[in-house]
Amino acid sequence: MSTLLDNSITYTPTLEAVKKAAERISKVVVKTPLGESFTYSKKYAANIFLKREDLQQVRSYKIRGAYNKISSLSQEQLDKGVICASAGNHAQGVAFACNKLSTKGVIFMPVTTPKQKVEQTEMFGGEWVEVILKGDTFDDAYKNAVKYGDLNKLVFIHPFDDEKVIEGQATIGLEILEQAEGPIDYVFAPLGGGGLLAGLSSVFKQLSPNTKIIGVEPEGAPSMSFSLKEGKVVELSEIDRFVDGAAVQKVGARNFAICRDCLDDMVTVPEGKICQTILDLYNKDAIVVEPAGAMAITALDSFKEEIKGKNVVCIVSGSNNDITRTAEIKERALLYAGLKHYFIIRFPQRAGALKEFVADILGPDDDITHFEYSKKHHKENGPAVVGIELKDPADFDELVGRMKAKNFYGQYLNDKPDLFQFLI
Repeated sequence: MSTLLDNSITYTPTLEAVKKAAERISKVVVKTPLGESFTYSKKYAANIFLKREDLQQVRSYKIRGAYNKISSLSQEQLDKGVICASAGNHAQGVAFACNKLSTKGVIFMPVTTPKQKVEQTEMFGGEWVEVILKGDTFDDAYKNAVKYGDLNKLVFIHPFDDEKVIEGQATIGLEILEQAEGPIDYVFAPLGGGGLLAGLSSVFKQLSPNTKIIGVEPEGAPSMSFSLKEGKVVELSEIDRFVDGAAVQKVGARNFAICRDCLDDMVTVPEGKICQTILDLYNKDAIVVEPAGAMAITALDSFKEEIKGKNVVCIVSGSNNDITRTAEIKERALLYAGLKHYFIIRFPQRAGALKEFVADILGPDDDITHFEYSKKHHKENGPAVVGIELKDPADFDELVGRMKAKNFYGQYLNDKPDLFQFLI
């Protein structure tokens, strides 16, 4: 982990600049609805409103900053072309802008980017865009893109640490204040590199200073939280990449400076809890979101007492979720809720051992969801990796007690992340 800070950065977007951005992007950006969520309003005894940026043409707010930046370039710059690095949503915004403005774009994306986001980027860009997959993380892709851009003299379109990008994202703040029928007490918004929160918070601090702005990060990539704590930009050495739309190792210097002055609080949310929000939004409200898009709503639990009776806005930032990730999302949600558990079970190598385990060890509502076993000859016991799903997390202790009493218990794997990830 290293720390960096450019003390010369004093930029804050002006309302005039944000209004110009709103005018510039008005032909391509949808004024997304701000609607009350009856599900979450009832759950938190508050007035919870969702700003549906998942309904943009590129299914995320990133089109705002990308189009504002690219459309502000000179014709000479547009003729040479642009380049960017992105884990997905910024890439789609840049691709869409390149297509609309007839300028060539080169887009670097991590190899680990969900296939759906790569395909959508290619679709939005058409013949105007070339996608290059490079590196395992956004930061890897970013470094490669900068080198390529310098070599070919292309304008780099930064996903968050850029004034025009920040001003484009800030237009969300103008829309919310225009759409709201009364005062807004809280705004919760996701934070990756910080472009959205920098723009949004600066607008609210100028037009609605009593509104509390809460930034939300994934627990596995708390770049801004660490930076604010240290008073300088912190580069994390390792991050959990699951929330690909918000997993960055280092926030932008401009974004940090603005958030340091304008944010009221920062909170991190566990990836497993984010997954449960994704499932709830789909099952209860028929809303499809990606992990980053669910973060703001996920954070409401941490403020459930403070927001009672208040007017609260949550930014639903994007819906670019690959359906092939559904199994992993469900798995992470179950693990977080304490409903899914993995063990190494020591099975006696005799006939009827599995039958005994099912009859005497499992509870009436327990279910085996994973089973790997290979019989070992000349051994008294044979190990098996077993996944068990419970109906109630309170049943866990009794389950383990029965395993130990009958001498089936080997190891519990959920709290051994390295071994757990290797086996499952």
